[in-house]
Amino acid sequence: MKPLATKLVAIDIGGTHARFAIAEVEDGRVVSLAPESTFKTAEHASLQLALEAFAAEQTEPLPRNAAIALAGPVHGDVLKLTNNPWVIRPALIPEKLNVDRYTLVNDFGAVAHAVARCDPAHLMHICGPERDLPATGAITVVGPGTGLGVAYVIKSEHDYHVGETEGGHVDFAALDSIEDNILKYLRNRFRRVSAERVVSGPGLNNIYAALAVLEERTVAPIDDKTLWATALEGSDSLAAAALDRFCLSLGAFAGDIALAQGATGVVIGGGVGLRVAEHLPQSGFAHRFVAKGRFEKMMSDIPVKLITHPQPGLYGAAAAFAQEHKA
Repeated sequence: MKPLATKLVAIDIGGTHARFAIAEVEDGRVVSLAPESTFKTAEHASLQLALEAFAAEQTEPLPRNAAIALAGPVHGDVLKLTNNPWVIRPALIPEKLNVDRYTLVNDFGAVAHAVARCDPAHLMHICGPERDLPATGAITVVGPGTGLGVAYVIKSEHDYHVGETEGGHVDFAALDSIEDNILKYLRNRFRRVSAERVVSGPGLNNIYAALAVLEERTVAPIDDKTLWATALEGSDSLAAAALDRFCLSLGAFAGDIALAQGATGVVIGGGVGLRVAEHLPQSGFAHRFVAKGRFEKMMSDIPVKLITHPQPGLYGAAAAFAQEHKA
């Protein structure tokens, strides 16, 4: 008799929100993911209390398995999240969350697991050859959001391996005179200018401010959410120029990481990735991605996708559980 699918609670904890959903895994794959419930982390004192609030919404007791994606490091006796006051002690997870088995994964590592396991229908083509990601080899995963996530997936014939990195903190490389000015401006604000200072949600504001100085324009401070909306609708020429520069820099950065990781496929993830999904194919992203000198021909043969799954963190956390526990 074929074994039943394993049920688990998938959890994705960020700085502002914690998301929960019941998932089912079977034969190493996620076979179902129920609609998520979202809670503000500021309204709950701990993960345990937020999970209890989720449990109160359910008609059945929660499964005794959990997959937890965290916005922060997942190694050590005490885990402190980025922009979230919750503290998680892995040794106490079985007792506090009432589970027998659990998996902990970095939130962007979860996105990489989602890339490895999601249906090709959730991978939107951006540039390069219009074909599926390779069945074997390395896939680079880059995700601009609050920060700049970088991971990789190594796929073999029967399995895959996810590697989490801090690649978003490499030095920002200026590639023309305008970016020279952006870099100069940011050097006056930060001790060191990493790629994340430009290629991230807050990075758009950094570009916008630098371009204002270049144009000798005085601009009022603007919050990131408003600036992104203004840039995407094209109602402000300076914001639109900042968005174009963002896409150029994202293309260059993704190409650099693909070169460094020996990738034969690239996937863009992250919340900002979804925001620019319709803009990227018409931007300078593709030109910058392949513009690697003697390796331009090789780069032009790499398919670049964008993951459009509505909850890659939850889906990827469940996939990580399935892989770790052979469920």
